[in-house]
Amino acid sequence: MNLVTVVNGLAAFSWVALFAVIVFLVVRAARDRTVKRAVPLVLSVLVLALVMNVVSAGLVFIEPTERGVVITALGEGGLRDQALQPGLNWIVPFFDRVVTYSISRQNYTMSIAHQEGDRDGDDSIEARTSDGQLVRVDASVIFALDPNQVIGIHIGWQNTYRDNLIRSVTRGVIRDAVSQYGIEEVYGTQRQALTDKITTELRTKLEREGILLIDFVLRNIAFSDEYAASVEQKQIAEQLAQQAAFVVEQRRQEAEQARQQAQGLADSAVIAAEGEALSVVIAAEAAAEARLIEAEAEAQALQLLGQALAANPDVLQLQYIEKISPNIQVMLLPSNTPFLFPLPDGQSFSSLTP
Repeated sequence: MNLVTVVNGLAAFSWVALFAVIVFLVVRAARDRTVKRAVPLVLSVLVLALVMNVVSAGLVFIEPTERGVVITALGEGGLRDQALQPGLNWIVPFFDRVVTYSISRQNYTMSIAHQEGDRDGDDSIEARTSDGQLVRVDASVIFALDPNQVIGIHIGWQNTYRDNLIRSVTRGVIRDAVSQYGIEEVYGTQRQALTDKITTELRTKLEREGILLIDFVLRNIAFSDEYAASVEQKQIAEQLAQQAAFVVEQRRQEAEQARQQAQGLADSAVIAAEGEALSVVIAAEAAAEARLIEAEAEAQALQLLGQALAANPDVLQLQYIEKISPNIQVMLLPSNTPFLFPLPDGQSFSSLTP
Protein backbone atom coordinates (compact mmCIF):
# COMPACT_ATOMS: atom_id res chain seq x y z
CA MET A 1 0.00 0.00 0.00
CA ASN A 2 1.53 3.34 -1.10
CA LEU A 3 1.00 6.83 0.29
CA VAL A 4 -1.47 7.83 -2.42
CA THR A 5 -3.77 4.96 -1.45
CA VAL A 6 -3.64 6.03 2.18
CA VAL A 7 -4.41 9.66 1.35
CA ASN A 8 -7.30 8.65 -0.89
CA GLY A 9 -8.67 6.53 1.91
CA LEU A 10 -8.45 9.37 4.39
CA ALA A 11 -10.11 11.75 1.94
CA ALA A 12 -13.02 9.37 1.49
CA PHE A 13 -13.26 8.86 5.24
CA SER A 14 -13.33 12.62 5.83
CA TRP A 15 -16.46 12.96 3.70
CA VAL A 16 -18.08 10.13 5.61
CA ALA A 17 -17.19 11.87 8.87
CA LEU A 18 -18.63 15.15 7.61
CA PHE A 19 -21.85 13.42 6.61
CA ALA A 20 -22.06 11.75 10.04
CA VAL A 21 -21.60 15.10 11.83
CA ILE A 22 -24.30 16.71 9.71
CA VAL A 23 -26.72 13.86 10.48
CA PHE A 24 -25.93 14.19 14.13
CA LEU A 25 -26.69 17.92 14.09
CA VAL A 26 -29.97 17.35 12.24
CA VAL A 27 -31.04 14.82 14.84
CA ARG A 28 -30.22 17.18 17.69
CA ALA A 29 -32.06 20.05 16.02
CA ALA A 30 -35.10 17.83 15.56
CA ARG A 31 -35.13 17.19 19.32
CA ASP A 32 -34.93 20.93 20.01
CA ARG A 33 -31.46 20.70 21.37
CA THR A 34 -28.82 23.32 20.87
CA VAL A 35 -26.40 22.85 17.96
CA LYS A 36 -24.36 26.04 18.27
CA ARG A 37 -21.37 24.23 19.72
CA ALA A 38 -21.41 21.67 16.92
CA VAL A 39 -20.99 24.24 14.13
CA PRO A 40 -17.20 24.60 14.63
CA LEU A 41 -16.93 20.81 14.50
CA VAL A 42 -18.74 20.69 11.19
CA LEU A 43 -16.53 23.39 9.74
CA SER A 44 -13.41 21.62 10.95
CA VAL A 45 -14.44 18.33 9.39
CA LEU A 46 -15.39 20.11 6.17
CA VAL A 47 -11.99 21.81 5.92
CA LEU A 48 -10.24 18.54 6.67
CA ALA A 49 -12.22 16.78 3.96
CA LEU A 50 -11.42 19.50 1.43
CA VAL A 51 -7.72 19.43 2.28
CA MET A 52 -7.53 15.64 2.11
CA ASN A 53 -9.27 15.58 -1.26
CA VAL A 54 -7.02 18.30 -2.66
CA VAL A 55 -3.95 16.40 -1.50
CA SER A 56 -5.42 13.17 -2.86
CA ALA A 57 -6.04 14.79 -6.24
CA GLY A 58 -2.52 16.14 -6.39
CA LEU A 59 -0.57 12.99 -5.47
CA VAL A 60 0.14 10.42 -8.22
CA PHE A 61 2.16 7.24 -7.78
CA ILE A 62 3.76 5.81 -10.93
CA GLU A 63 4.71 2.11 -10.97
CA PRO A 64 8.23 1.09 -12.09
CA THR A 65 6.74 -0.46 -15.25
CA GLU A 66 4.85 2.72 -16.19
CA ARG A 67 5.29 6.26 -17.36
CA GLY A 68 2.72 9.00 -16.83
CA VAL A 69 1.63 11.61 -19.38
CA VAL A 70 0.30 14.76 -17.63
CA ILE A 71 -2.62 16.46 -19.38
CA THR A 72 -2.87 19.97 -17.98
CA ALA A 73 -5.27 22.89 -18.38
CA LEU A 74 -2.64 25.41 -17.35
CA GLY A 75 0.16 25.07 -19.87
CA GLU A 76 0.33 25.51 -23.64
CA GLY A 77 -0.35 22.45 -25.71
CA GLY A 78 -2.25 20.75 -22.91
CA LEU A 79 0.66 18.44 -22.02
CA ARG A 80 3.70 18.59 -19.81
CA ASP A 81 6.99 18.29 -21.64
CA GLN A 82 8.24 15.42 -19.46
CA ALA A 83 6.48 12.22 -18.55
CA LEU A 84 6.13 11.33 -14.87
CA GLN A 85 8.82 8.90 -13.68
CA PRO A 86 8.28 5.95 -11.32
CA GLY A 87 7.55 6.96 -7.73
CA LEU A 88 5.43 9.62 -6.00
CA ASN A 89 4.69 12.69 -8.12
CA TRP A 90 2.74 15.92 -7.57
CA ILE A 91 0.35 17.48 -10.07
CA VAL A 92 -1.93 20.48 -9.86
CA PRO A 93 -5.18 19.23 -8.34
CA PHE A 94 -8.27 19.48 -10.53
CA PHE A 95 -6.27 21.06 -13.36
CA ASP A 96 -4.00 18.15 -14.24
CA ARG A 97 -4.76 14.53 -14.91
CA VAL A 98 -2.42 11.63 -15.66
CA VAL A 99 -2.64 8.95 -18.34
CA THR A 100 -0.31 6.02 -17.62
CA TYR A 101 1.36 3.85 -20.26
CA SER A 102 3.02 0.49 -19.62
CA ILE A 103 6.62 0.21 -20.77
CA SER A 104 6.76 -3.55 -20.15
CA ARG A 105 7.06 -5.97 -23.03
CA GLN A 106 3.84 -6.63 -24.88
CA ASN A 107 2.79 -9.20 -27.44
CA TYR A 108 0.53 -8.86 -30.44
CA THR A 109 -0.36 -12.11 -32.24
CA MET A 110 -2.13 -12.55 -35.56
CA SER A 111 -3.17 -16.17 -36.03
CA ILE A 112 -5.25 -18.27 -38.36
CA ALA A 113 -6.51 -20.25 -35.38
CA HIS A 114 -9.59 -18.99 -33.59
CA GLN A 115 -9.11 -17.51 -30.10
CA GLU A 116 -5.34 -17.76 -30.41
CA GLY A 117 -4.54 -14.23 -31.48
CA ASP A 118 -5.49 -10.82 -30.19
CA ARG A 119 -8.60 -10.94 -32.34
CA ASP A 120 -11.09 -13.78 -32.49
CA GLY A 121 -11.38 -15.72 -35.70
CA ASP A 122 -8.94 -15.94 -38.58
CA ASP A 123 -6.57 -12.99 -38.21
CA SER A 124 -3.69 -14.28 -40.37
CA ILE A 125 -2.06 -12.09 -43.02
CA GLU A 126 -2.84 -12.94 -46.65
CA ALA A 127 0.07 -12.27 -48.98
CA ARG A 128 1.11 -13.21 -52.51
CA THR A 129 4.53 -14.43 -53.49
CA SER A 130 6.49 -13.20 -56.47
CA ASP A 131 5.12 -16.08 -58.56
CA GLY A 132 1.50 -15.29 -57.66
CA GLN A 133 0.84 -17.94 -55.01
CA LEU A 134 -1.40 -17.04 -52.07
CA VAL A 135 -0.06 -17.72 -48.56
CA ARG A 136 -1.42 -17.05 -45.09
CA VAL A 137 1.09 -15.96 -42.48
CA ASP A 138 0.80 -16.31 -38.70
CA ALA A 139 3.04 -13.91 -36.78
CA SER A 140 3.71 -12.47 -33.34
CA VAL A 141 5.28 -9.11 -32.54
CA ILE A 142 6.96 -8.65 -29.17
CA PHE A 143 7.49 -4.95 -28.45
CA ALA A 144 7.72 -2.29 -25.76
CA LEU A 145 7.08 1.45 -25.62
CA ASP A 146 10.17 3.63 -25.58
CA PRO A 147 10.11 5.31 -22.13
CA ASN A 148 11.57 8.49 -23.62
CA GLN A 149 8.86 8.77 -26.30
CA VAL A 150 5.70 8.09 -24.32
CA ILE A 151 4.44 11.65 -24.85
CA GLY A 152 4.85 11.28 -28.64
CA ILE A 153 2.99 7.99 -28.60
CA HIS A 154 0.17 9.64 -26.63
CA ILE A 155 -0.04 12.49 -29.12
CA GLY A 156 0.09 10.23 -32.17
CA TRP A 157 -1.80 7.13 -31.08
CA GLN A 158 -2.94 7.36 -27.46
CA ASN A 159 -4.24 3.91 -26.45
CA THR A 160 -4.86 2.78 -30.04
CA TYR A 161 -1.22 2.01 -30.84
CA ARG A 162 -1.74 -1.78 -30.64
CA ASP A 163 -4.41 -2.01 -33.33
CA ASN A 164 -3.73 1.09 -35.36
CA LEU A 165 0.07 0.95 -35.31
CA ILE A 166 1.46 -2.48 -34.44
CA ARG A 167 -1.16 -4.45 -36.33
CA SER A 168 -1.32 -2.24 -39.42
CA VAL A 169 2.42 -1.76 -39.86
CA THR A 170 3.21 -5.45 -39.30
CA ARG A 171 0.68 -6.66 -41.86
CA GLY A 172 1.96 -4.23 -44.46
CA VAL A 173 5.61 -5.15 -43.91
CA ILE A 174 4.85 -8.87 -44.14
CA ARG A 175 2.96 -8.47 -47.42
CA ASP A 176 5.77 -6.42 -48.95
CA ALA A 177 8.45 -8.89 -47.86
CA VAL A 178 6.59 -12.00 -49.04
CA SER A 179 6.05 -10.47 -52.48
CA GLN A 180 9.82 -10.48 -53.03
CA TYR A 181 10.20 -14.27 -52.73
CA GLY A 182 8.93 -17.25 -54.67
CA ILE A 183 6.65 -19.81 -53.09
CA GLU A 184 9.39 -22.44 -52.72
CA GLU A 185 11.70 -19.86 -51.17
CA VAL A 186 9.04 -18.78 -48.67
CA TYR A 187 8.55 -22.23 -47.17
CA GLY A 188 12.02 -23.56 -47.92
CA THR A 189 15.47 -22.15 -48.46
CA GLN A 190 14.74 -18.44 -47.86
CA ARG A 191 12.39 -18.60 -44.88
CA GLN A 192 15.03 -17.34 -42.46
CA ALA A 193 16.02 -14.60 -44.89
CA LEU A 194 12.34 -13.61 -45.12
CA THR A 195 12.09 -13.45 -41.33
CA ASP A 196 15.23 -11.32 -41.08
CA LYS A 197 13.96 -8.94 -43.75
CA ILE A 198 10.61 -8.47 -42.00
CA THR A 199 12.34 -7.93 -38.65
CA THR A 200 14.67 -5.27 -40.01
CA GLU A 201 11.95 -3.34 -41.85
CA LEU A 202 9.49 -3.59 -38.96
CA ARG A 203 12.05 -2.39 -36.42
CA THR A 204 12.82 0.69 -38.53
CA LYS A 205 9.18 1.68 -38.93
CA LEU A 206 8.19 1.10 -35.32
CA GLU A 207 11.15 2.99 -33.90
CA ARG A 208 10.02 6.06 -35.83
CA GLU A 209 6.80 5.94 -33.80
CA GLY A 210 8.48 5.35 -30.42
CA ILE A 211 8.03 1.54 -30.33
CA LEU A 212 10.94 -0.77 -29.56
CA LEU A 213 10.79 -4.08 -31.43
CA ILE A 214 12.01 -6.87 -29.14
CA ASP A 215 11.40 -9.78 -31.49
CA PHE A 216 9.41 -10.85 -34.52
CA VAL A 217 8.19 -14.45 -34.69
CA LEU A 218 7.12 -15.95 -38.00
CA ARG A 219 4.86 -18.58 -36.50
CA ASN A 220 3.52 -20.37 -39.54
CA ILE A 221 3.00 -20.12 -43.30
CA ALA A 222 -0.09 -21.82 -44.72
CA PHE A 223 -0.75 -22.35 -48.42
CA SER A 224 -3.89 -22.54 -50.53
CA ASP A 225 -5.58 -25.93 -50.79
CA GLU A 226 -4.58 -26.28 -54.44
CA TYR A 227 -0.91 -25.60 -53.78
CA ALA A 228 -0.90 -27.79 -50.68
CA ALA A 229 -2.25 -30.65 -52.82
CA SER A 230 0.41 -30.06 -55.47
CA VAL A 231 3.13 -29.99 -52.80
CA GLU A 232 1.82 -33.26 -51.39
CA GLN A 233 1.84 -34.85 -54.86
CA LYS A 234 5.36 -33.58 -55.43
CA GLN A 235 6.51 -35.05 -52.14
CA ILE A 236 4.93 -38.37 -53.02
CA ALA A 237 6.66 -38.33 -56.42
CA GLU A 238 9.97 -37.50 -54.77
CA GLN A 239 9.52 -40.33 -52.30
CA LEU A 240 8.75 -42.76 -55.14
CA ALA A 241 11.79 -41.51 -57.03
CA GLN A 242 13.94 -41.96 -53.95
CA GLN A 243 12.54 -45.46 -53.48
CA ALA A 244 13.30 -46.31 -57.12
CA ALA A 245 16.79 -44.91 -56.77
CA PHE A 246 17.24 -47.00 -53.63
CA VAL A 247 16.17 -50.15 -55.51
CA VAL A 248 18.55 -49.34 -58.37
CA GLU A 249 21.36 -48.76 -55.92
CA GLN A 250 20.55 -52.02 -54.15
CA ARG A 251 20.65 -53.91 -57.47
CA ARG A 252 23.89 -52.20 -58.38
CA GLN A 253 25.43 -53.23 -55.09
CA GLU A 254 24.24 -56.80 -55.56
CA ALA A 255 25.72 -56.84 -59.09
CA GLU A 256 28.95 -55.38 -57.75
CA GLN A 257 29.04 -58.01 -55.02
CA ALA A 258 28.50 -60.78 -57.59
CA ARG A 259 31.20 -59.29 -59.80
CA GLN A 260 33.60 -59.15 -56.89
CA GLN A 261 32.84 -62.77 -56.03
CA ALA A 262 33.45 -63.82 -59.66
CA GLN A 263 36.61 -61.76 -59.71
CA GLY A 264 37.69 -63.47 -56.51
CA LEU A 265 37.11 -66.90 -58.03
CA ALA A 266 38.97 -65.88 -61.18
CA ASP A 267 41.85 -64.53 -59.12
CA SER A 268 41.91 -67.77 -57.12
CA ALA A 269 42.02 -69.81 -60.34
CA VAL A 270 44.82 -67.64 -61.71
CA ILE A 271 46.77 -67.95 -58.47
CA ALA A 272 46.25 -71.76 -58.49
CA ALA A 273 47.36 -72.00 -62.13
CA GLU A 274 50.37 -69.84 -61.44
CA GLY A 275 51.17 -72.05 -58.45
CA GLU A 276 50.95 -75.21 -60.55
CA ALA A 277 53.05 -73.65 -63.31
CA LEU A 278 55.58 -72.53 -60.74
CA SER A 279 55.64 -76.04 -59.27
CA VAL A 280 56.22 -77.52 -62.75
CA VAL A 281 58.99 -75.02 -63.43
CA ILE A 282 60.59 -75.72 -60.05
CA ALA A 283 60.30 -79.50 -60.65
CA ALA A 284 61.78 -79.14 -64.14
CA GLU A 285 64.57 -76.99 -62.80
CA ALA A 286 65.19 -79.50 -60.02
CA ALA A 287 65.20 -82.41 -62.53
CA ALA A 288 67.53 -80.50 -64.84
CA GLU A 289 69.79 -79.65 -61.96
CA ALA A 290 69.74 -83.31 -60.81
CA ARG A 291 70.53 -84.49 -64.34
CA LEU A 292 73.34 -81.99 -64.54
CA ILE A 293 74.74 -83.22 -61.24
CA GLU A 294 74.37 -86.81 -62.43
CA ALA A 295 76.14 -86.01 -65.73
CA GLU A 296 78.91 -84.25 -63.88
CA ALA A 297 79.21 -87.29 -61.57
CA GLU A 298 79.36 -89.67 -64.57
CA ALA A 299 81.92 -87.50 -66.26
CA GLN A 300 84.00 -87.41 -63.13
CA ALA A 301 83.61 -91.17 -62.74
CA LEU A 302 84.73 -91.73 -66.32
CA GLN A 303 87.64 -89.44 -65.76
CA LEU A 304 88.62 -91.38 -62.65
CA LEU A 305 88.10 -94.65 -64.53
CA GLY A 306 90.30 -93.45 -67.33
CA GLN A 307 92.98 -92.47 -64.90
CA ALA A 308 92.66 -95.89 -63.20
CA LEU A 309 92.91 -97.73 -66.54
CA ALA A 310 95.89 -95.70 -67.53
CA ALA A 311 97.59 -96.69 -64.31
CA ASN A 312 96.35 -100.35 -64.36
CA PRO A 313 95.71 -101.69 -67.90
CA ASP A 314 94.76 -105.16 -66.56
CA VAL A 315 91.70 -103.74 -64.95
CA LEU A 316 90.08 -103.40 -68.33
CA GLN A 317 90.71 -107.12 -68.99
CA LEU A 318 89.17 -107.89 -65.60
CA GLN A 319 86.12 -105.95 -66.46
CA TYR A 320 85.87 -107.82 -69.68
CA ILE A 321 86.01 -111.16 -67.91
CA GLU A 322 83.30 -110.11 -65.46
CA LYS A 323 80.99 -109.24 -68.33
CA ILE A 324 81.31 -112.78 -69.86
CA SER A 325 78.22 -114.87 -69.46
CA PRO A 326 78.23 -117.01 -66.28
CA ASN A 327 77.44 -120.10 -68.40
CA ILE A 328 80.96 -120.07 -69.89
CA GLN A 329 83.09 -122.43 -67.87
CA VAL A 330 86.41 -121.39 -69.22
CA MET A 331 88.89 -119.13 -67.43
CA LEU A 332 90.88 -116.97 -69.72
CA LEU A 333 94.31 -116.14 -68.39
CA PRO A 334 97.21 -114.36 -69.87
CA SER A 335 99.38 -116.57 -72.06
CA ASN A 336 102.38 -116.18 -69.91
CA THR A 337 100.60 -117.49 -66.74
CA PRO A 338 102.07 -120.93 -65.83
CA PHE A 339 99.25 -121.87 -63.38
CA LEU A 340 96.27 -124.08 -63.83
CA PHE A 341 93.43 -123.78 -61.35
CA PRO A 342 91.03 -126.62 -60.83
CA LEU A 343 87.31 -125.84 -61.20
CA PRO A 344 84.70 -127.17 -58.76
CA ASP A 345 83.32 -129.64 -61.32
CA GLY A 346 86.72 -131.02 -62.32
CA GLN A 347 87.29 -128.77 -65.19
CA SER A 348 90.46 -126.73 -65.46
CA PHE A 349 91.55 -123.41 -66.69
CA SER A 350 93.42 -123.10 -69.84
CA SER A 351 95.61 -120.33 -70.76
CA LEU A 352 94.63 -118.09 -73.50
CA THR A 353 97.17 -117.38 -76.05
CA PRO A 354 96.70 -114.15 -77.76
